[in-house]
Amino acid sequence: MKLSEGVEWGLHCVSVLAGLPSGATLPTKTLAEYHGLSETYLSKHLQALTNARIIESVPGPRGGYRLLRLPEEITLLEIVEAIDGREPLFRCTEIRQRGPLACEASAQAYRLPCGIHVAMARAEKAWREALKTQTLADIVNQYTQDVDPQQQQRRNQWMSERLRSAPKKS
Repeated sequence: MKLSEGVEWGLHCVSVLAGLPSGATLPTKTLAEYHGLSETYLSKHLQALTNARIIESVPGPRGGYRLLRLPEEITLLEIVEAIDGREPLFRCTEIRQRGPLACEASAQAYRLPCGIHVAMARAEKAWREALKTQTLADIVNQYTQDVDPQQQQRRNQWMSERLRSAPKKS
């Protein structure tokens, strides 16, 4: 399984947005600069997060992005699905019914789902359940425990210099 790099970008961006003061936003340019990313490509992922109602885009010269809900209400699964979609990770095409032994009777011989399909579906379900139990707040809390306080202070200073004040959420 391989998630797109957009998932990583989205997770990091919403983590940054989770730390903004009430009413503040950050523009795409700032989020892209902070993470060393392409502004154009990041914009596509931020739009996907907006469409999923995880973040909101505030228009205008003082606009930018901010969370639409509390970090405790946003799961990692929501972010992953907003960026990469909800399609199953594994697609069983029943190749066991192809090849030199394939015939009309093959479909009847394989009435039950393929064991590989069953195992992969079970693993994906567990993976999705694990992401559903992890919230953005969990990630933000982990950051404060794992990252050196001086680095956190540098980050906060850098962000505060680039914050925009937008109207409060209604």
